[in-house]
Amino acid sequence: MNQRSDPLNPAVDPNRDHILGLANAELTLVQYGSYADFRCRAVHAVVENLRGRFGDRMRYVFRHLPVDGKPSAIRAAQVAERIAASTGRFWEVHEKFMELGPTLSDADIDQAAREHVVDASFREEGDPAAIRVREDIDSARRSGAVASPTFFINGRRYSGTWDESSLADAMLAPLGHRIQTAAFKFVHWGPGSGLLLGLATLLALVLSNTALGPQFIALWEAPLGFRVGGWDFTHSILHWVNHGLLSVFFFVVGLEIKREFTVGHLASFRSGALPVIAAFGGIMLPAVIYAAIAPPHLRHGWGIPIGTDTAFAVALIVLLGRRVPIELRVFLTAAVIIDDIVAILLIAVFYSGEISAAYLVAGGVVTACVVALNRGGVYNPLPYAVFAVVLWFVLHEAGLHATLAAVIMAVLIPTRPPANLKALLVQAGAIIHAEDSRASEAMRSGPSEPALRALDAIHGRLESPADKLLRTVEPWSSYVALPIFAMANAGVVWSAAVFDGQGRLMSAIALGLVIGKPVGIIGAAWLAARSGIAAKPDAYSWRQLAGAGALGGIGFTMSLFIAGQAFPDADDYAAAKIGIFIASLVAAVAGTLILLPQRRHPI
Repeated sequence: MNQRSDPLNPAVDPNRDHILGLANAELTLVQYGSYADFRCRAVHAVVENLRGRFGDRMRYVFRHLPVDGKPSAIRAAQVAERIAASTGRFWEVHEKFMELGPTLSDADIDQAAREHVVDASFREEGDPAAIRVREDIDSARRSGAVASPTFFINGRRYSGTWDESSLADAMLAPLGHRIQTAAFKFVHWGPGSGLLLGLATLLALVLSNTALGPQFIALWEAPLGFRVGGWDFTHSILHWVNHGLLSVFFFVVGLEIKREFTVGHLASFRSGALPVIAAFGGIMLPAVIYAAIAPPHLRHGWGIPIGTDTAFAVALIVLLGRRVPIELRVFLTAAVIIDDIVAILLIAVFYSGEISAAYLVAGGVVTACVVALNRGGVYNPLPYAVFAVVLWFVLHEAGLHATLAAVIMAVLIPTRPPANLKALLVQAGAIIHAEDSRASEAMRSGPSEPALRALDAIHGRLESPADKLLRTVEPWSSYVALPIFAMANAGVVWSAAVFDGQGRLMSAIALGLVIGKPVGIIGAAWLAARSGIAAKPDAYSWRQLAGAGALGGIGFTMSLFIAGQAFPDADDYAAAKIGIFIASLVAAVAGTLILLPQRRHPI
């Protein structure tokens, strides 16, 4: 599958590029490649087969990207260009050099130069051939091609496998491939998760206020589970969403904050202290404002305005583009993730039901086992996955909110220092070269099992279990768990009756989010920076920090979650939802307006 969409820059130019095929061909395959390279030699036969398969439907373009560390590669490229300029027989010498591959020697290059009566020397600048090769290298960098070979299909970079079948599928783009590619692009579009979350929320609101409303709400109350003998583990679909599916979100949240504070932008104490202190300011002040305004019998809902919706806040940050420095993105992401983790801990402490001591002890035992795995240097994710399921179950049965298990597992999933990439690449290259040298042996149809195991081990060492799980699970959190959560929890019937006697509750939530969040974040950050405990990066101003703080008032996911735990009464819960919706909308608009102007002078 084509996993990237970098455009070819510049586009194919028939007056400049080396092209095989018709100018109006339906399919265009561009290769940035190198002579004296075993990888380009291997894919050369694949390209030949594709040309034979597609015929006049395909045109093939070759541009130079000589491999580093091989002077013969760049000298061969210059000689090929001199032969093309002198005789027009570029493809003849191209075929010869490609077939020689890594065995291409200086003698081979000298012989080709003599045969076509051109200069065989290497030149840094001034020579038209050297200029031409340098232009190809520069265009490769602009196009996102960092290694040879790199392919572009119809003007877009291809990052799939290099076998003939995969390349052909990408070129023909059948329906299944187009759907996969479109889905992948959407998942890796920054605002995509926020957009999908917004659409799910809107759909829930619309369905709740139509004739289908009762059936839609009843759907989430339908029982789902299983029974084994006399033991019954059945809950409503809403319960499974809020306790099970949302655990995926908190697992990702935990992994993200762990990465930032271990190897990311917040690894140092002073850089990491600012978002931590700001987050706690944005937790305490909203809770105080809520408790001061809400009716006495509803003050236990003080946790509602402390959380921030990560998906919506980050989506708006991405949409604002260069107006928001990367350092401010990191600050806001870290602060809102800390909000969410604290919210989960508060739910476990203040909004849980009756606690079962036996299951609580079992949870401690499971956690101790996971710690032992971590300390023992176990990096296979399978044991952690098994213990995660067990921990989720025992915490659920203990009476705690089961999403706490996700946070615990995120903290305990092991990380390790970055691998020595150069050593691993050398090792992988040696294995592949050894397998390639034996490919022609009789009764040998593919790579040996020891070689595959060794390559698997190298691949597994490139990422720690925490990084691998984050990369794998994060799309499921953003594009499955959160939208379903919004569908299950955002539905509310808008009517005048909902507002009757609920003004103080709605005001407490709205003011906590819209006023308490930004003021708490800004105030705590200013005190931390002024006291010297933390350092504010010069990359963003206090005004921009205020805009990020305003976006922190987008409560939504976490606020809805806590409101559902705090208010069993349907009327109170409905009023809380409306207060959250209004406050989140106001916070989003306010934060966007504050961040919209470009920064001119540091403050």
